[in-house]
Amino acid sequence: MNRCYPPALLTVALCAALPLYAAEPAPDTADRSPTELAAVRVQARQPAADTAQSTSFGAGDWKSTPASVTRLDRTQIERRQLRTLSEIATQDASLGDSYAPVGYYQNIAIRGFALDTATGYRFNGLPIAGEQRLALENVQAVEILKGEAGLAAGVMSPGGIINYVGKRAADVRTVTLGTDAEGSRYAAVDVGQWLTPRFGVRVNAAWEDTASYIDHADGRRNFYSVAADWLIGERGKLEVDANYQTSAQRSASGYQLLGATALPRGVDRSRMLGYQAWQQPVGIDSTNITALHTYDFSPDWQSRVSVSHSRTVIDDNVAFAYGCYYAASCADGSVPGNYFGPDGAYDIYDYRSPDDTRRNQAARAELRGTLHTGRVEHALTFGAETFRRTVDKRRNVNEYVGTANINDAQVPQFAPSPLQPGASARRLDSRQNAVFALDRMRFGDDWEWLAGGRFVRLDEHAYSKAGVPERHSRLSRFLPQTALVWKATDEVSAYASYVRGISLGQEAPFWTSNDGTFLAPMLSRQVEVGVKFASTDALTLGAALFRTTQPYQYAMPDQSDAGFTFVQAGQQVHTGLELTAQGHLTERLELNASASVLRARAGDTGTAAHEGHQLVNVPKVRATVHADYQVPFVPGLGVTGGWRYAGANVATVDGAVRAPAYHVFDVGVRYRHLLRERPVTWNLTVDNVTDRFYWRDTGSSAGDYYLFAGAPRQARLSVTFAL
Repeated sequence: MNRCYPPALLTVALCAALPLYAAEPAPDTADRSPTELAAVRVQARQPAADTAQSTSFGAGDWKSTPASVTRLDRTQIERRQLRTLSEIATQDASLGDSYAPVGYYQNIAIRGFALDTATGYRFNGLPIAGEQRLALENVQAVEILKGEAGLAAGVMSPGGIINYVGKRAADVRTVTLGTDAEGSRYAAVDVGQWLTPRFGVRVNAAWEDTASYIDHADGRRNFYSVAADWLIGERGKLEVDANYQTSAQRSASGYQLLGATALPRGVDRSRMLGYQAWQQPVGIDSTNITALHTYDFSPDWQSRVSVSHSRTVIDDNVAFAYGCYYAASCADGSVPGNYFGPDGAYDIYDYRSPDDTRRNQAARAELRGTLHTGRVEHALTFGAETFRRTVDKRRNVNEYVGTANINDAQVPQFAPSPLQPGASARRLDSRQNAVFALDRMRFGDDWEWLAGGRFVRLDEHAYSKAGVPERHSRLSRFLPQTALVWKATDEVSAYASYVRGISLGQEAPFWTSNDGTFLAPMLSRQVEVGVKFASTDALTLGAALFRTTQPYQYAMPDQSDAGFTFVQAGQQVHTGLELTAQGHLTERLELNASASVLRARAGDTGTAAHEGHQLVNVPKVRATVHADYQVPFVPGLGVTGGWRYAGANVATVDGAVRAPAYHVFDVGVRYRHLLRERPVTWNLTVDNVTDRFYWRDTGSSAGDYYLFAGAPRQARLSVTFAL
């Protein structure tokens, strides 16, 4: 649906900018004031620099890391005005949404595997609870590790890891104000200073009133963070980061297939399915704390001790649009009840689950150093880690209240359920203890062999809604990994790697015969080969070919009363090719591009309908291109352009229904000038400039499949003042 933008938005921007145009402009390439993050420009220009990555193969620069890693630095985040995890996913072709509703915490998939919210998201390399609206104001860079990371993370999804790198102490003072075409209001401050030569702080804060493109889905968000750096003596350093965020926004339900066979048509993206006036917003409060102490025993040996605490509390409230069990069009049983009716009918449930509390606590100790045995140089890492995750939940309310239709001009209003949530009870207590080791052996100048592994012991207790023990799982596994790196030239390197991982089995959906049963943990294997090119002018090119396998989990049709039993059968195989390009093509033109071709299939499942086609929510082809050009004849002016493509996306387990392929185009303009000798940066971005309708997500949650439409044309305007 085409949307009209308020003329006041651009009028205000132009009226504010005109009196400032006469000031001497400061192009992006000029020397920066002491209040700015000069290091950001250096990072953007030199992605091949020796920047530590969060990978299973230890700390190293991009070219010498035998894995596919993408890094979004602060400059890219600000230029593209990225605010959410789903928007991060649009920046790399290997990423995609995996049940990411508006107004709720979001999850993504890497290489077709949905991330584990317990271990897949990290801050400064330590796990944080993924069930939160992850803020970016205090983030210097986002590292995306694609593929297995058993040594780095232990029990995790084979897709990879998202690591948020926090901002460090620096002399900086900026204020950012923003709005968008819907009338949102945004303000953020970034203040830092070295108070003494050995102690510095960085404070970030943000306040946002969101005016959503979906009716009744407006929200708010408050965010606060502090980072402190303390240089202890000549050899020690302590880095501490803490942040707190509170948010409230109504969550928008996803669509489902009509009669389990057809995509909805004529969808109005501004309409909230199932809206009820009594529906309360989803409240999410999150706290994340990390601390890292490093000590240099000598130029060759260093100790690293880190701890983290992450807590998120979710007040989950939604008038949830789901299925058609009570709809007349599904009464004869010919349509599965867990899809919308063939005529667009859907049921509405009053779902309330307050005080849903997730905690992650971790501690890690490492010793890193180098030594020589004859002509071989060894870069060694030894360490131990402990991790605990708990989930506390109240007995939820999930009651049918009425039936509506996607074609309703106004959603009928129904009375809420009189039931109230029950008492809070511990639902999960999971502990991991691990030791790990890695040896990077260098043979001359051209060859490196990496060998290591992680021994992990998992001890996990699961409880019923009443807090009664249901399951106690114990597991001990050694997860080996190895890689060979060949430095063909100063600019080109090639690698081959093998990694084994382990992930937890999924919980059986409520509509299967083994409802609530957790399947056994799954071993996964990954083989990858790649080539990397890093030139002196900061252009990097990468190519990776990989194959990842793990047991296939699905609801198998059978003769049980439920008609399905959730099982592990056969293998899920993801084979893909990834191409990346990052850096400057010319002094003024910067490019960030990626492409992914992924074949994701299931085999030997025992159910023919699940085989011989692409898996659900894994497009075979994705591509992204983002370009930034500094206009030579207008100093300080930059323009950006972006293109996103995804191939047809399977929406049913038998592959019979696919969401169409789509192209999305983004544009932007940025202008930087001086005001009283202080830099001011204006930034206007327009995403989906052609207002294309597309289905961005056909993923699943709790065994059911949903459809989420991509956002319509979205314009954002911000101005940043350096103080």
